[in-house]
Amino acid sequence: MLEPSADEIRDWGNSVTQFIIEYLGGLRDRPVYRQTSSREIRGGLDSKLPIKGTDFDSLLKIFRDSIVPFSRQNAHPRMFGYVQSPGTAIGAFADLLASTLNANLTIWRSAPAPVELERVTIDWIRQILGFPAEALGLFVSGGSMANLAALAAARQTKPDSLGRLRVYASTATHFSIAKAAALLGIGRENVRHIAVDARFEMRVDDLVAAIKADLEAGCTPFCVVGNAGTVDTGAVDPLGDIRDVANRFQLWLHVDGSYGAFAILAPSARKLFAGMEQADSIALDPHKWLYLPVDVGCVIYRDAEFAHAAFAHEAEYTRMFGEQADEAFVCWDYGPELSRRFRALKVWMLLKGVGLDGLGEAIEGNLACARHFEAMVQASDDFEMAAPVELSIFCFRHVPAHLRDESPKVIDAFNERLLVALQRDGSSYLSNTTLGERFALRGCVLNYRTTLRDMEILLDDLRRVAKSIPTSI
Repeated sequence: MLEPSADEIRDWGNSVTQFIIEYLGGLRDRPVYRQTSSREIRGGLDSKLPIKGTDFDSLLKIFRDSIVPFSRQNAHPRMFGYVQSPGTAIGAFADLLASTLNANLTIWRSAPAPVELERVTIDWIRQILGFPAEALGLFVSGGSMANLAALAAARQTKPDSLGRLRVYASTATHFSIAKAAALLGIGRENVRHIAVDARFEMRVDDLVAAIKADLEAGCTPFCVVGNAGTVDTGAVDPLGDIRDVANRFQLWLHVDGSYGAFAILAPSARKLFAGMEQADSIALDPHKWLYLPVDVGCVIYRDAEFAHAAFAHEAEYTRMFGEQADEAFVCWDYGPELSRRFRALKVWMLLKGVGLDGLGEAIEGNLACARHFEAMVQASDDFEMAAPVELSIFCFRHVPAHLRDESPKVIDAFNERLLVALQRDGSSYLSNTTLGERFALRGCVLNYRTTLRDMEILLDDLRRVAKSIPTSI
């Protein structure tokens, strides 16, 4: 098994390729989710420590019979939960090729062509965003790591601060910002959460008031985080106005675009991102709206010297000799990771293979699906929207006729039970959020396979499943 023959590798590859063909071809016939338990899954796995080896066909059979059916099918066109990319066949093959080469992108000399390809691909993303030519970035594991790296760079703008450092972010900002502040020693309590308006976008007047109050209290404001698509409603903060505030108070502007930033490729959404190109740093997730398989996130810095100040570290065993500037590039000087897999290959292959026009059309289709769903809800007499649709996230509630005169508490409890029942049903999958202290069903269209008909099926599934839900328990 450690050193298979050419024929064995060919047979393994044929078997895996056939599985991929059958799996992707039969996605619509699979339940999105299968209700199961840890005991049931363990029952299909031999948990004894393996002493003797197992042939490849047997291993693939275990994967096909005991792993695939008991996994959530994230590639399914009605997988609307969370912000979950479906993956792509080209991305899967790129991951196979990257693992075969097994490059470790620590510095240029460790993986010359892979590092160069990453730099080329990062530069493509820089151009998509409208960042200046000198901007620099890295591929990381995901948006949480990108936010951590950006906050670490922003911290370097106030290296000699005596007062408590303050970060500003809206109440709708992803929890990874507060987590990054905790890990960096800034403290969760020093992330000031700014109120949002009726569209769940940051209130700039409240931001200014919070900064002024902190300055008067002897604190040191250093960073404001704007959202290019929040994870609960898809709201895009007024990034241009926030940039003006950041300039006024000399703050670093970081944009968390992990979910939404690549929607700039869709003409109908492009205007929402005005001002994003002025950020000091941005977090993105190609494994979200570039449809790629996890994991691949991205952080880009306008001025990479602040990132270098945060992450650069020298050791005798990494010292380089006789390299020119381009060939002396050190990846770990700009991010928290030392060992880094060849994530850039699948981003490069997708962008090169599909092209920006093709991606823009796919994203436009996702936006159209969410808008179609919103229109159907607004035209119905048994559903209500809980937030306006801005990108491809839709938040709503089911309020059938027999619940119209009930309290919000009863309606919320009914929708909670409906969510669980829908997930167990398996035809469609939603997640949830809380908006204005009210429970909301939440969906996100992030799949190039999803059609307008799938949005109609989702409503049909909800009505069908709801018939079996008691009004109260």
